[in-house]
Amino acid sequence: MEKVILVDHNDNELGLEEKLTAHQNGGTLHRAISIFIFNRKGETMLQQRAESKYHGGGLWSNTVCSHPRKGETPVEAAHRRLREEMGFDCNMRDVFSFEYEAKMDKDLTEHEYDHVIFGDYEKAPNPDPSEVQNWKWMALDELRSDLRKRPDAYTPWLRIVIEDVIKRRRSQASA
Repeated sequence: MEKVILVDHNDNELGLEEKLTAHQNGGTLHRAISIFIFNRKGETMLQQRAESKYHGGGLWSNTVCSHPRKGETPVEAAHRRLREEMGFDCNMRDVFSFEYEAKMDKDLTEHEYDHVIFGDYEKAPNPDPSEVQNWKWMALDELRSDLRKRPDAYTPWLRIVIEDVIKRRRSQASA
């Protein structure tokens, strides 16, 4: 039974809770990671979540979304989950964090203190089909435009964080 790390609004650990339980009854605030992998063209790798996922099946999202385990840093969790879901690993860095709450399908709620992690990679992934049904590279401006046209095709957290991702990615590219 997978557990998530419950946190306060400053990301201080409060305890553990079973993952599905943390997403029920309005959602309990817990630590999460959202990985954005970029190529040299500045495109980001998106995944389409497998239909079998406990929520958000079939929706497009950032490269990987997951939860650190007890005793694991967000970047350590990012390496583990990138290998498990997308079949590769690369250098990554924790860029910023944000808190959000979003209603999901199946009467579930995401209430997360989310660490946004950037990485760079050029090759095709080898995704686990139980996690990912499709993937693609997409330019950030194209993604922003498609999110506005077809918001229901994407996960709520991607819709919430995309402007900050674009701003921070551009500021890193110009540095």
